Amino acid sequence: MGVQDNIVSEKDKTVRVAAVGDIHVREGRDSGLRNLLEEIAQSADVLCLCGDLTNQGLPAEARALAADLNDVNMPVVAVLGNHDMEGAQHEEVTKILCDAGVQMLDGDPVEFEGIGFGGVKGFAGGFGRHMLEPWGEKIIKEFVYETINEALSLESSLARLHTPVKIAVLHYAPIADTVVGEPPEIFPYLGSSRLAEPLNRFGVAAAFHGHAHQGCPEGQTETGVPVYNVSLPVMRTVSPDHPYRILEVCVPEAEPANT
Repeated sequence: MGVQDNIVSEKDKTVRVAAVGDIHVREGRDSGLRNLLEEIAQSADVLCLCGDLTNQGLPAEARALAADLNDVNMPVVAVLGNHDMEGAQHEEVTKILCDAGVQMLDGDPVEFEGIGFGGVKGFAGGFGRHMLEPWGEKIIKEFVYETINEALSLESSLARLHTPVKIAVLHYAPIADTVVGEPPEIFPYLGSSRLAEPLNRFGVAAAFHGHAHQGCPEGQTETGVPVYNVSLPVMRTVSPDHPYRILEVCVPEAEPANT
């Protein structure tokens, strides 16, 4: 079993949420992903894929991933990553994965066993007082507005959930702590604190992201929301034999209706 954390209570049911990102599927190359997915399916109730599902954003790579997911008998939710945008065919990539049964979030939330999943790809921009601001050249403003729009989409997604537990799925990091280990010069390109604002506002139980291959496996927002970097290279360092994270989530039992 992969790295495991617990948010449980004896009185409530437990749902096991697995997460991994940056699987970078390539056409015609056996990465052992199918075996990993089969192992996860035996250990968890739902799987979150945190972007960079393909290596160059090609439909053929998406079809290869869909084939690997074919025998995985569990719900799968996912967001795209920057590599999935590379081929400028992300709409077709998304369709292929949706046809394979993957619930692609991208601002559209889903619910499973009392847990609501909201997610977006996210974008860059920096953290804390080092965040890039929309000032100066038009291209800088467009860059910052892309981050703002992603954060607003995440906020809208989480706001539409009415489950007792919410989990956020991202590709870019919402906090600096989980990118520590990467060269400091590229921190601004690995995520943005603007993505943390909706996590704090809606009190999510946890947030998963990828993208920072050399980052730190876990941290938390300023209000204490747990954030997990589940990039496959990071998870291989933390747990070489089982490179994924499982979060055991406590879901309050529904109160019986009055009659």
